[in-house]
Amino acid sequence: MDESQNARAALDRLIADRGENYADLSRLIGRNPAYIQQFIKRGTPRKLDEDDRRVLARYFGVPEAMLGGASVEVAASPQPRLRTTPAVVSVPRLALGASAGGGTLDEDERAAGVMAFDARWLRHLGVRPQRVSIIRVDGESMAPTLSDGDDIMVDHDDDAERLRDGVYVLRLDGVLMVKRIAMGPRRGRFSVVSDNPHYPDWADIDPALVDIVGRVVWTGRRLN
Repeated sequence: MDESQNARAALDRLIADRGENYADLSRLIGRNPAYIQQFIKRGTPRKLDEDDRRVLARYFGVPEAMLGGASVEVAASPQPRLRTTPAVVSVPRLALGASAGGGTLDEDERAAGVMAFDARWLRHLGVRPQRVSIIRVDGESMAPTLSDGDDIMVDHDDDAERLRDGVYVLRLDGVLMVKRIAMGPRRGRFSVVSDNPHYPDWADIDPALVDIVGRVVWTGRRLN
């Protein structure tokens, strides 16, 4: 097995051992989603670009030599230091608020900015970086769990098909809100619950009336 085959086999083992996938790692290095798979399965390209190899080695915490880099650096003529791509991804902050109060509606779902997160941390959180967004909480109906002005990360992969007890962003009667879902004893039925007892709940609701936007997986807030 030559050096390039060793590098492909090593990268494939790292991906399998860490539970990663080809497409997300391709995006991590700024390539098309099929790039890593083509490198491993078809040997195209034959060797990883030096910048790509450095980012992947840093991400997995292994020496570059494992992925086809030189095992010994030769101190000949000084070489310019190459800029590396940080292993972070930008998550969009949507231009809307999910009401945790009486309910507001804002149809403008364009990105109003981004927040940067470590790509590895997002994967440990169990989300795909390209399938999460940040939304601001409006109101106090989910206090003390969530407060007015909190930023929440919403996993759009975790929708109605995987519904279970937890905090979700949803639409009810066209109103975007963040509420707790409590599964009921009747199959397919659930309740929409406010953590703050001063706000209403909707018990044993018809699932057809609710559009699940995604599950809340993280929250950040400013301390006064």
